[in-house]
Formats: sequence, C-alpha cells, structure tokens
Amino acid sequence: MGLPRAEHMQDGPLYGLVAWPSPELDSWLRREQQRLQVRSYGEPHLNLRAPFYSACDEAELVASLRRMLSGCPPFEVQLTGWRTFPHVVFLECRTTPALEHLHQQVLTLPCAPPQPFDHKEYIPHLTLALGVMSWAEPALHQELERMPLPVSRFPVTALSLTREDGGELREVHTFPLGQHG
Repeated sequence: MGLPRAEHMQDGPLYGLVAWPSPELDSWLRREQQRLQVRSYGEPHLNLRAPFYSACDEAELVASLRRMLSGCPPFEVQLTGWRTFPHVVFLECRTTPALEHLHQQVLTLPCAPPQPFDHKEYIPHLTLALGVMSWAEPALHQELERMPLPVSRFPVTALSLTREDGGELREVHTFPLGQHG
C-alpha cells in the first residue's frame, strides 16, 4: 500500500519547456554552486512556463510544441541581478516583450493548462540555490553582493522540452528557433 497522493498531484511525468543559458553563464553558475555548496533543480535553465503535466502522450506533446514554436524567432535574455525568497536564490531575467509573448504563447498548449506560477506570477529566472537553510541565508546574501555576473545577457536559439527524472531534467526534444515547419 503506497502513500496517498496529494490532490494537486497528477499522474505522469512532469515536463518543462526551457532555454539553456550560454556556455559561459552555465559553467559559471555551476562553479558558483559548487563553491557556495548549494544546489538547484537540475542543470541551470530558464523555464518558459512553470513545470507542467500533460494530458497527451509525449509524441503528441512534441508535435504540438513543434507547431506552436514553428517560426518563433531567436531572442535574447537580459539578466537583472540576484533575487531571493526564503530558502531560494535565483538570477532574475528581464521580462522583455519577446519573452512575455513566448510565455503567453506556450500557456495556450491545449494538453497542458497553465500552472499556479504562470501568468502574472511568472518570473523568468535561473535558479542558483533551492532549500537554503534559514541560518545560512544571511551569509549567502552577503556573498551574492560581492559576485559580479560574468555576462549581462545571452542569446536563445533553441528551446528544449524536458522531463523530470529522479530530481534531474532529461531533455526530450530540442526545438531550434527561427525555423518553419
């Protein structure tokens, strides 16, 4: 007999639609996580919407996203600096018209309705640390004030559909931007 599932939980894998940071920013974030002894969920990534469950099978989800993203142009992500919430630290990204349009577009995916942190609650970001203990937060915040960012922006030329797999993200499909069909 298993544990009862929470009412808000759904069956099936948890998906994400993400943009990967530039190689320079990715390696810097990983080095800083190691140096600061913090972790986030999977590799550094920017969610284009909150992680979601899909009512359709994976092949159908990929096909729907391919149609939706067809012709979507590459865009640039601008970093605004560190932002903290209790137990969480992330690198906030500016909500540009291109990013907002793409976010709104992917929320219309028929087999994956918006989640609670979508719409106005959506804050584009790259997570540095999750689960920071309360006693460690002041020292971490002081350290962040001294950490200059290696870049102020990065280009996004592809998006990736990911699936949660044991606490890590597994890339399911890559959608190059700026291509039709």
